[in-house]
Amino acid sequence: MSRVLILYTSLTGNTEILAETIADYLKKHQHEVTLKHFEQDQITADEIKDYDATLIGIYTYDYGEIPFEVEFFFDELDEVDLTGCITGVFGAGDRFYGDTFGLAVDLMHDKLEERGATLDPERLKVDMDPEQDDIKRCEQLAERVIQKAIGKVNT
Repeated sequence: MSRVLILYTSLTGNTEILAETIADYLKKHQHEVTLKHFEQDQITADEIKDYDATLIGIYTYDYGEIPFEVEFFFDELDEVDLTGCITGVFGAGDRFYGDTFGLAVDLMHDKLEERGATLDPERLKVDMDPEQDDIKRCEQLAERVIQKAIGKVNT
């Protein structure tokens, strides 16, 4: 089946739950999953090109900032052509911050699009603790992304 890279960071554990949910769903459907944490694993932006699909999970820090542990990767994306790379973005945030809720998800989505990636249109944002409908949305995101990857491999 497909090789999928899941990159994530999590401050409170909520985005980690989303990443693990997506990984479990993909493994259950016989896909090869590599799960990497921005703080604990060595990650380069160019690595995205080595997989059939990549999903990136980030929390939104404070008033819409990219998490500090993702900043190098985010900047490194400026040097990488991701044309044809299948990607999706997800993350947790806090609606308390109003208009900046989940802004880091938007920033990452826009950066990947700017670099030529083929993105799932949903910018999956979860308010704090994931609930059952959020888990379902994660599975749906994983399914859409993997279907795009399968379609790419078969063409």
